[in-house]
Amino acid sequence: MLPKTSGRRRNEHGFTLIELLIVVAIIGILAAIAIPLFQNIQTRARIAKAQADVRSLASAISMYAGHYGSIPAALGEMTASGTNAQGVTSGPFMAAIPTTPSGWTPSNAIYSYATGAGDTFTISGTGDSTTAKVP
Repeated sequence: MLPKTSGRRRNEHGFTLIELLIVVAIIGILAAIAIPLFQNIQTRARIAKAQADVRSLASAISMYAGHYGSIPAALGEMTASGTNAQGVTSGPFMAAIPTTPSGWTPSNAIYSYATGAGDTFTISGTGDSTTAKVP
């Protein structure tokens, strides 16, 4: 007759404390590598949004200038339709003026728009230690 055991067979073994510590250390190392990479994603996304916004605004201003023969005095003019000197109606050139990404200065404001000599203009937004600017 076999001796009675306390519910455990002789060949069954669990993980040792050393094995568990090694697994925890490996997970800690992987987390230390991954967390900084993921934290940077939001910053890069805000910068990409700002760059896309200023390019879209510049494109819309170019279409506006092609239709009216001059650049708009303010960005708000891009959201209205109108008739040019030849009687051709067009627009709006943008559905809405995009706002700067959250965390940029000033927060959730429209981009800075400045006209220069002739038909030159500058659109910019600053944040996350960078400036998205056209041209």
